[in-house]
Amino acid sequence: MNLTGKTKLRRLPDRGTHDAGAIYEILDAAFLAHVGFNVSGQPFVIPTLYGRKGEKLYLHGSATSRMLCELEAGVPACVTVTLVDGLVLARSAFNHSMNYRSVVAFGTARKMDDPVRKINALLVISEHLLAGRWGDVRGPSEKELKATSVLEFSIEEASAKIRTGPPHDGEADYALSTWAGVLPLELTPGIPVPDSRLTAGLDIPEYVQRYRSRAGQDSKG
Repeated sequence: MNLTGKTKLRRLPDRGTHDAGAIYEILDAAFLAHVGFNVSGQPFVIPTLYGRKGEKLYLHGSATSRMLCELEAGVPACVTVTLVDGLVLARSAFNHSMNYRSVVAFGTARKMDDPVRKINALLVISEHLLAGRWGDVRGPSEKELKATSVLEFSIEEASAKIRTGPPHDGEADYALSTWAGVLPLELTPGIPVPDSRLTAGLDIPEYVQRYRSRAGQDSKG
């Protein structure tokens, strides 16, 4: 990845890194990104699912999506991903914070028109979201492929920031009789709810039953 002033770590640089392994680990632990871009001076930030393979992120949506139509023209874009791991409760209001892992990535996207490459990119997104699901469902038809835009976002430069640990209070505040510490947070799955029109006798797939937060899973390199 290239490094310019866009990804220079200015505030609390000790929490940041440009290491590709650390960046990919965070991207692989999440599945929701916010994509920022500018149209005629008006900024937009759109949430979207994604998949990653190497230095590429794959985005998809309706062929009429404003975001995808703008990005496929090659406009500069910023993709951000954040995982919140806990609320950091300090003794003073000023020192409250959160434990988190985040990535800010800059680059450009290009539209994928070849049907085989589109399907492969959709597979990457599906497996990133829920490994095992793609092989269990009907693949996209020709009509569905035409109605879907798939973009390949090349990560040209990126940075990650991570905060862990307890609150950092002013020395005098440690004497206050105020509870302080970390309230851990994590995304956890609930009990799967079968569709009302599900074929009788179907069991919940193993990959759904064993689903856990992607956090902590091995990076895909």
